[in-house]
Amino acid sequence: MNSPVHLDPLLNRVPEKVRHVHIMGICGTGMAALAGMLKEIGLDITGSDENVYPPMSDFLASAGIPVLNGYSPDNLHRRPDLVIVGNVIRATNSEVAEVFRQGIPYVSMPQALAHFFLRDHCSLVVAGTHGKTTTSSLLASVLHNAESSPGFMIGGIVEAFARNYSLGEGPYFVVEGDEYDTAFFDKGSKFLHYRPDYAIITSVEFDHADIFSDLEMIKKSFRRFTALLPVNGAIVVCTDDPVAAEVVGEATCRIVSYGTGENCDWQVKDYTPGGLSATFKVEYNQQPYGTFTLPMPGIYNALNATSVIALLHHLGFEKEVIGRGLSSFQGVKRRQQVRGEVDGIMVIDDFAHHPTAVRETVNALKSAWPDRRLVVVFEPRTNSSRRSVFQDRYAQAFSRQDVILVREHIPLETVPADQQFSSRKLVDDLVEEGKSAYYFTDTQGILDYLEDYSETGDIIAILSNGGFDNIHERLLARLRRKSIKYSSASV
Repeated sequence: MNSPVHLDPLLNRVPEKVRHVHIMGICGTGMAALAGMLKEIGLDITGSDENVYPPMSDFLASAGIPVLNGYSPDNLHRRPDLVIVGNVIRATNSEVAEVFRQGIPYVSMPQALAHFFLRDHCSLVVAGTHGKTTTSSLLASVLHNAESSPGFMIGGIVEAFARNYSLGEGPYFVVEGDEYDTAFFDKGSKFLHYRPDYAIITSVEFDHADIFSDLEMIKKSFRRFTALLPVNGAIVVCTDDPVAAEVVGEATCRIVSYGTGENCDWQVKDYTPGGLSATFKVEYNQQPYGTFTLPMPGIYNALNATSVIALLHHLGFEKEVIGRGLSSFQGVKRRQQVRGEVDGIMVIDDFAHHPTAVRETVNALKSAWPDRRLVVVFEPRTNSSRRSVFQDRYAQAFSRQDVILVREHIPLETVPADQQFSSRKLVDDLVEEGKSAYYFTDTQGILDYLEDYSETGDIIAILSNGGFDNIHERLLARLRRKSIKYSSASV
């Protein structure tokens, strides 16, 4: 193993003249988006990564951005003016050593985004443990519908744009404010670089157990974020969450609260689900403001939408304009995304992995289709979900589904066995509570079970933050073959 490299902090900057930028870890979702944005403003972009495969490899190729497979000092033979270092890169990387040897200026992805795109815009940052991607996408979509042409960079593919970024031509730039660490040379949260003029904070819970030791450490990072807001800015915060309400307590800007509580500035009322959509009323300062339709189920999505209503009202947008934008929202990939339906069996893909997100997603789907059987398939895959820290909370998160299928997690190599999550224990705990839960060692076993077990009317919700061995398309293909087989047999 190479020795760790300590890069010169004086070179952690963007030089005055930049023509050629090299991006390390370019195939990450955010890094590829940044590469596309930098290419669009006329810079010469190259990149390197160990995981060069579709869809990001196809996207980068179509953008005319060459990608080198693997990291090597030779990748910097044509010396770039600037290197952007992704947070997957470690100090022992041989390419990092070459950056040090040549004395090349370097920055992190958040630093680059702030320097090239945020400093000339009004920065709207959406932060929080849950709902960042959906809320950011709602905000960007409503601004686009209002003909404001926002720039944005979001952690999911927004269906209306078929991408997760845009340079925009208007004054606003929407950015998903991730609290995860920035880079190996900067362990502070990414959102600390995003120069917020206005912010939304949806929630604050313990997460990212590989980065944060406890909730207090997360709260400290959010307090640092809120301190960045200018006096003439504003933070829209969900005060249903007491921790979120706490972290904004020392902010010097205006605080705008939203939620279901009586003391919220913006209050959600009369939430009514109906399949893949919902309607709800909003009160502002205890007075009726309007009725809104959102093509997404779940009270938490109504709350996400209300944060957008509150911020855009504060920025001067008319309620009719906001309402049109919300009702025409086309969704985000991997957030309650219907991947297909065969013989009345609907397969839904969702990113939920934190216990709270799992609980709210399950509740939303069950309230949307109360008369249909809900089968939930869960893959623990994140650094936090594969640790025992949430073991007991997951048992409480699965409450309104009819059947739960849990896949064995892939062990974390650096975590002792007794500190790792147990899929088998989760299933045992659920069964002990009287729930229909089943444990599987692999994805193949889940597919076999679903092919035999599923029937017309089922909602099959697959929860994972990863690709889950392409289980969605494989399941749909099996259901189609099964349908053809039975149709042929009945003729």
